[in-house]
Amino acid sequence: MTNNYEDPHLQDEIKNYQSLGGLQILVVDDSDDSLLLTTFILETYGMQITTATSALEALKLIKNRKFDVFIFDIMMPKVDGYSLIRKARQMLLWQKQHTPAIALTSLTAEESYHLALLSGFQGYVPKPVEAGVLIAEITKVLGFYQRENGE
Repeated sequence: MTNNYEDPHLQDEIKNYQSLGGLQILVVDDSDDSLLLTTFILETYGMQITTATSALEALKLIKNRKFDVFIFDIMMPKVDGYSLIRKARQMLLWQKQHTPAIALTSLTAEESYHLALLSGFQGYVPKPVEAGVLIAEITKVLGFYQRENGE
């Protein structure tokens, strides 16, 4: 199968993905394998990645740096992703910042999706992470919607 780079729809997708280059992304996951995979995918699209393996480490980073998107694992020991996003939102409220956030989880129940949204996430990506799904979700939470798809 060959790619047709002359296709206008493909050209629009490429422009959207190119607009992701240089974004500052904070990825928090206690699983080294998942962290490496997610980082690899994002760096492939030119994003600048900062990683943390715990909520405490992430909160220190959030306090001292500005990020364009957060990607937080839900199932972490001590402080889970739901608690982390609530704490991050409180911290950013004082700084008058809003950073879109994506929940990354192996939980597949619809209930966990709704809990993620209620906790302060704007997006949701199931594990194992698939590149296309992750990039589409980042694009969505940043507001780069593909209008022709009705989103």
